[in-house]
Parts: sequence; structure tokens; C-alpha cells
Amino acid sequence: RRWSGYHRRSRVETKMHCLKLLGHRLIARDFDRQVAELQVRIAVLNGYTALGIPVTKVAG
Repeated sequence: RRWSGYHRRSRVETKMHCLKLLGHRLIARDFDRQVAELQVRIAVLNGYTALGIPVTKVAG
């Protein structure tokens, strides 16, 4: 897995699937607004990802 990079590629494919679930098309017509729309989608995905990451603390 480390040699081929499969794990990293799998995580990227999972993220792209999640991005596609938010919508296949861009609503905005202007390029700058399209960029902003994609940035908002990515921010939403990052927020969901942050919710799923466990918080680990040192016991002792």
C-alpha cells in the first residue's frame, strides 16, 4: 500500500465521490463565481471531514 500509494488514491477517490454528491453542475455562469462555488463546496466537505476525525488525547 505504501509502495503503490493505493491508500492515498482511495481517499482522494472517496472525496471526489462526496464532491459529486453535492451536485454535478455549477450554477454560476461567471468564471470567478464558479471558482467561489467550488470553494464553498470544498469548505463544506472539509467541515464534514473535520467532524469525522476523532480527537485523541494522551492518557496518563
